Amino acid sequence: MAIFIDGPEVKITKVGDTTVQLEVYKGDTYPSLEPKRLFPRSSLTQYVTLMEETADGTAKEVAIIRNIENLDKESRKAIEDCFANYYMIPVILEVLDVVEKYGMVSWTCRTDKGVITFKIRNRLSDIKLLYDGRVLIRDSADNRYEIPNVSKLDKKSRKLLANEL
Repeated sequence: MAIFIDGPEVKITKVGDTTVQLEVYKGDTYPSLEPKRLFPRSSLTQYVTLMEETADGTAKEVAIIRNIENLDKESRKAIEDCFANYYMIPVILEVLDVVEKYGMVSWTCRTDKGVITFKIRNRLSDIKLLYDGRVLIRDSADNRYEIPNVSKLDKKSRKLLANEL
């Protein structure tokens, strides 16, 4: 049965690119756990599971963090650093061009990883506008991109994006 973590009762330390060590103050230590978001699209800080690989190669849920915002600063940073490596999703800072040709929509964007051009097949299934103003985009190669807040984009980007949403 998984442990539910509400905050200060644990210490979490990053031990690998996508793994952490969990120390429960009652005495238990788990040396290599992989944090995963249970709701990766809708909840970025709530309900994070810590998974342990078993001897037979399957994964076992050890703990669930109700909200990483309630962890101490170092533990929260360890989880966020793992997420930065695991959920490496380029953030779109500016939409430079959107062109439709032969049923595919080609986007050229400036991201936090540089200028990227990608194609999407279907606007309805590949572009998701979320309730908090974020936009998630999946390209034809199944890569993901994020716009954290549409309203903070420049005017040209918002205009190009308006035709796609």
